[in-house]
Amino acid sequence: MDAARGQFSDPAVERAFRLSERASRVGMVRLYGAITFAVMLAYALINPLFFSHADQVRFTILLVPTLAVIAGYIGLTYWSGYVERPLIDFACLLALGLLVIADNKVLWDEAATFAGSRHANVGINYAIVSAFAAVVMADRPRWFRLWIALHASAFVGSLLLVEDSVAEEIYALLSYLTGGVIGTFINWQLGRAHRTAFALRGALEAERAKTEELLYNVLPETAARRLREGQIVADAYGDASVVFIDVVGFTKLASSVSPGHLIETLNAFFNLADKCAAEHGVEKVKTIGDAYLAVAGGNVPAANSADAAIAFGQAVIAGLAEVRAETGLPLQVRVGIHSGPVVGGVIGATRMAYDYWGETMNMAARLEGQAEPGGIAVSESAFLRTRRKELFQLPETVALKGVGDAPVYRIKPSEPPRLALAG
Repeated sequence: MDAARGQFSDPAVERAFRLSERASRVGMVRLYGAITFAVMLAYALINPLFFSHADQVRFTILLVPTLAVIAGYIGLTYWSGYVERPLIDFACLLALGLLVIADNKVLWDEAATFAGSRHANVGINYAIVSAFAAVVMADRPRWFRLWIALHASAFVGSLLLVEDSVAEEIYALLSYLTGGVIGTFINWQLGRAHRTAFALRGALEAERAKTEELLYNVLPETAARRLREGQIVADAYGDASVVFIDVVGFTKLASSVSPGHLIETLNAFFNLADKCAAEHGVEKVKTIGDAYLAVAGGNVPAANSADAAIAFGQAVIAGLAEVRAETGLPLQVRVGIHSGPVVGGVIGATRMAYDYWGETMNMAARLEGQAEPGGIAVSESAFLRTRRKELFQLPETVALKGVGDAPVYRIKPSEPPRLALAG
């Protein structure tokens, strides 16, 4: 914030602050207008009991435009353009302040017939208008100082018209100056406090957005919302396709390169897989050592989960050429895909993550081992689910650990990668 000017240095932030302040004060302006309207009507009802006929007529003549200004001020707050036009407050409150000064002149003249000091009328003046102006223009201190200057000029002019003792005029002026100083202090202090609160709210909102972004990197948005509401996150998906990608010869690779180079290579591979997953509508589940696990048709819907999974696997394999060029290592992967039902959800209370379980997950891992380096192997259910059957070689019956004999379909090595068909 620019301390010298009492404003935010960023014009966009300053504008947002002022709009926020004015929007928050709409209800207060309406309430103030209603109270002031009622006070002026009370004067109109009480004055005939004590005023002379001539002063009563003078007060009534001034009362009509005063009530009109108040009613107009309240009405303008219902206009959609009110919040963006602070000049409305300035003009209405200045007009009201000048009219109240004139009203007080009548009260001053009538007070001459009563015992006691008359400069207390100035306090009425401030209670009705000036203190409220200090609050309403808290976001624009320079406007308030201009308002005070104009209002003070009118007051001093009215004071010179009063046929009274110098002592009474001095006391009235001192009362006015006291109110002016207090009003200016209120305006300055409220402006500082409101700007500080606005800046803190902005900082908290930015931190909340960062926290949500981090949370959504770990959990799907729908799952995060349910956790906030104290719900158990458990979902069943009957038509998902699981993709299991593993680096070929990772153990040998790890023993031949430095730890830093190895991490750099894995990071490049995982970044590539993340990018491909986002492009093809596939959900990253987690990394397990050198393996990458993803699901199509889970939290991220897909028109055809098998097609999305295959397109994702092809994109990762094609993108490895760039990774090999960057790292200088002959990185290859195998991809296994199986379609079937899975269960997803969040368990535990610490380091939470959305995970998937079921035989479909295990089957995808078994199929990965049957793929050639740089190749993709899919199950029969995934083959039957895909609309891209022309990609595949004839199936082979293979004994899978924990499964038994099962047909395995491999994508033809010469088939170029295609665009995703995820919906």
